Amino acid sequence: MSHQSELIATDIDAYLAEHERKDLLRFLTCGSVDDGKSTLIGRLLHDSKMIYEDQLASLEVDSTTHGSAGEHLDLALLTDGLKAEREQGITIDVAYRFFSTARRKFIIADTPGHEQYTRNMVTGASTCQLAILLIDARAGVSTQTKRHSFIANLLGIRHAVVAINKMDLVDWSQERYDEICEDFRSFAKTFERFDPVFLPMSALLGDNVVDRGENLDWFDGPTLMEHLETVDVDADVDLDRFRLPVQMVTRPNLDFRGFAGTISSGTIEPGDRIISLPSGMSANIERIVTFDGDLDVAGPGRAVTVTLDAEIDISRGDLLIRDGQAPLRAHEVEATIVWMSDEPLTPGRHYLVQSANGLSNAVVEGIHYRIDVNTLEHEDTESLGLNDIATCLVRADRELLFDPYETNRQTGAFILVDRLSNATVGAGMISGRGSTWDRVPEATLVGQRSSIAAQERSMRFGQQPFTVLLTGLTGAGKSTIATALERELFDRGKVAVRIDGENLRLGLSRDLGFDESDRSENLRRAAEVARLVNRQGLLAVAAFVAPEAGVRQRFREMIGDDHFVEVFVDTPIEVCRERDTSGLYERADRGEIAAFPGVTSAYETDGTFDLRLDASRSTVAESVAMIVDLLQQRGALYG
Repeated sequence: MSHQSELIATDIDAYLAEHERKDLLRFLTCGSVDDGKSTLIGRLLHDSKMIYEDQLASLEVDSTTHGSAGEHLDLALLTDGLKAEREQGITIDVAYRFFSTARRKFIIADTPGHEQYTRNMVTGASTCQLAILLIDARAGVSTQTKRHSFIANLLGIRHAVVAINKMDLVDWSQERYDEICEDFRSFAKTFERFDPVFLPMSALLGDNVVDRGENLDWFDGPTLMEHLETVDVDADVDLDRFRLPVQMVTRPNLDFRGFAGTISSGTIEPGDRIISLPSGMSANIERIVTFDGDLDVAGPGRAVTVTLDAEIDISRGDLLIRDGQAPLRAHEVEATIVWMSDEPLTPGRHYLVQSANGLSNAVVEGIHYRIDVNTLEHEDTESLGLNDIATCLVRADRELLFDPYETNRQTGAFILVDRLSNATVGAGMISGRGSTWDRVPEATLVGQRSSIAAQERSMRFGQQPFTVLLTGLTGAGKSTIATALERELFDRGKVAVRIDGENLRLGLSRDLGFDESDRSENLRRAAEVARLVNRQGLLAVAAFVAPEAGVRQRFREMIGDDHFVEVFVDTPIEVCRERDTSGLYERADRGEIAAFPGVTSAYETDGTFDLRLDASRSTVAESVAMIVDLLQQRGALYG
C-alpha cells in the first residue's frame, strides 16, 4: 500500500515516477512475547493512514472477538494473520507488510518472539537493514531482548532502534526509561558496529510512534517514524568492491548473450574491465540491460543483465568482479551456523551448500562451540539441535568464493540443504577461511624416515635443532636482527636457515593476503618449513609480525617447546613509524590498509615470549648477543 497523495487523482504517471524514485528501507520488529511488536506495526499503518476502510471495519469486528486491548482497537490483528496467532495472541510466522510515506518506502518483517521460533526470526532478519527491538517498560531487558539483539548483530544489522514500549503502564517515567537504556548499553557493549537509538513510546496509545503525543514531553528525540524516514542506511553500502553473482545466462536470440544477477556490492559502468571467477577470464562490460532500458551505471541491490565485448565462458554460479578486487577462495571455511531442522546436525554428515557462487556438496567437519544466546557464553557440544547457533568448520567439494559476512552479507552467506528432503536445514555466515592447523593428512600418506639419526646430525653441526621466532610490529627491527643472527651463527660454524615473512610471501605464500585468516595460514606454512629444517638438524630463524597470540602458540606447539624460542621485538610504535620507509603506517592511518597491527588492529602480547627486546634501546649486535646467550642456555649450541 502506498501513501495518500493528491497526484493519484490528478497525475498518476507523475505519482508513479515519484514513488519509484524513493529509496526502500527493510526493517524488522523483534522482542519478547507481548512486548507489542504487532501492535507497533499496526499503529504505524493506522496512524500513517495505510489501512483501507474495509480493513478498518473488519479490524473493529475482530477486536471484539479476538482482541486483547480492552476498549482500544487491537492493532496487532493487522499482522497476526494465522488463526493460531489470533487465538493465542502471539506471532508465529514472519508477517511482511509494505507501506510508504512521502519520503521513503518500507517493508516490515514482524518476527516471532518465542524461543522456539528463532529460525523464523533469522529468516525475517536476513534481508533487513534495521531492527526495532521492543522492550516492555515494566519488564525491562529480558532474555529474549538479549537473544534477538545478539541475532540482529550476528546477521549484520548495524542500525537498531531500542523501542521502550508501554510507557503508559509505568506512568511515563523518565527514570524507568533511563534505567532500561543503561541496562541495554551494558549488555550490548561487546557488539561490534552496533549503535542503537533509544526511543520511549506507547504503541497502544500512539505516543511517539508516528505522532509525538502529549505524555512524553521530557523526551526531545525523534518519533519512530521520523527516525525511520531519515536514518542513513546507505552509509553501510560497499560501493567499491564489485560483486555480481551470476544467477542466469540469458539467450533470447542468437544475437544476445547476457549474464543476469543482482549486484551485491560495488558499482559498474559500460567499459569497465571485469573478471569471471573461478575461471579468471576477463572482458569489458558492453551493456547494462534492465527491463526499463540500458543503464549508464548500476550499484548494489540492482537486478541487471550485463553483456560483454568478448565471448568468455560464464555459467550460473560464477562470480563477476573487478580486476584487483578478488574475494577469498577456499574449500574450508569457518562459519556461524543457525540450525533450522528438528533433525540434529552432527559433524561428518553431508549436505548441499548453496552460496553466492552456486551449489556444491559439503560436510560440516566439526563444531568449535555452541553460543548460548542468553549469556553469550561458548559451550562445547557434539551436535546441534533446532535453533542452536554455533561456530563450525564447513568443507565444500567446490571452491567457495566469498567475502567475510561482516563485509558482504550476500557473498558471505550460505544455506545448508538436506540432500534427501531438499529442505533448508541451516543458515551460515562465513567469518573466513577454515584453519588448516588442525587438518588431518590423508590416511594413505606415510611419513618417510631418514637414515641419518638426530644424534649424528648434532655431532656433525655442533648444535641442537632449534627455531627462533622473532615477532613484533612492522618496523620493529625483526628482519634486521634475524639477518644479523644468521650471520653470527654462521661465523660460529653453525648452520641456520632464515625464514623471512616477506620472502615467504614472494613465493610459498604469494597466494595469501593480510587478513586474520591469511596471516594465520602464512605462519602455519612458516612453522612447517621450520619443522622440516629442524628435522635436518639445522637452526631456523623466522621473522614475522604474527600479531595473534593464539597463532604464535600454535607455532610453538608444532615445533615443540623444548626446541623453540620466541623473541618479542618490543620497539615503541613511534620508532616503528620513523623507520617505515614504505609509508605503510600513513596508509593505515588513512584507512587504506585494513587490519594493520598497531593501527587498525591489535598486536596481542600475552607474555609467553622467552625474550623481550627493545630495538630502540639495544643495538643490533646487543640484541643478537642476547639471543645467542639464550640459545646457549637452552643447550642449542655446542662449543
